[in-house]
Amino acid sequence: MPLDEIQTELGSDRRVLSELVSELNDRYRHHSATDVFRGALKDGGEIALVSSFGAESIVLLHMAAVADKHTPVLFVDTQLLFPETLAYQAEVAERLGLTNLRVIRADQEEIDRQDPYGALRLGDTDACCTLRKTIPLQRALRGYDGWITGRKRFQAGTRATMEFFEVEDGTGRIKVNPLAHWAPEDVRAYMEENRLPRHPLVAKGYPSIGCAPCTSPVKEGEDPRSGRWRGQDKSECGIHFVDGKMVRIGEKA
Repeated sequence: MPLDEIQTELGSDRRVLSELVSELNDRYRHHSATDVFRGALKDGGEIALVSSFGAESIVLLHMAAVADKHTPVLFVDTQLLFPETLAYQAEVAERLGLTNLRVIRADQEEIDRQDPYGALRLGDTDACCTLRKTIPLQRALRGYDGWITGRKRFQAGTRATMEFFEVEDGTGRIKVNPLAHWAPEDVRAYMEENRLPRHPLVAKGYPSIGCAPCTSPVKEGEDPRSGRWRGQDKSECGIHFVDGKMVRIGEKA
């Protein structure tokens, strides 16, 4: 099913969603990230945590395990991930006791039709991300009222006023950002205090981890995301929406 059809199918009453989001932000405005996470599960309807099992993902995964080990966790396996990511995903899920992990993959018939030789990324990385990640995720989110993300205000100037709860344009869902107010040192402190295992590639110079063909090590002094799609005018896979359109997060969302 084309992405625009999925968005139409997921349409909802934006006014009602806006009122709910406003109420939730007022209720949790001065609360901690953990409280926001728990509040999303309690007051946000059917909520899923979307996780890449990347460099910082374990923070929210740990919060999920503490709040409710049966929290739905959606992991998109693009079938181009590092072997280390797949091993880390299995290790973390077992260690935290996550009982509702759902591995999401693109429809094989669509891959066979659009990318039979696995070379789509060489000519059109956006199309590759749409095929292997964005559409499978949007399909997986059908039936959920919202999803939890790891977005933070410090990551982009356009996120400077990002709230804990948002209306996701074009999908009829809410988006929850428990770590919105966190700084990099907060992430490190949480991981250290809870003795959480790091992704094995972080120690090898990968502070931001995506698909293996499109991720390279980052040198000292470089932006942490400079190793993603290096040399291309692209900074995100496009799983977020603004004005109902898929966008590159680093630029517009």
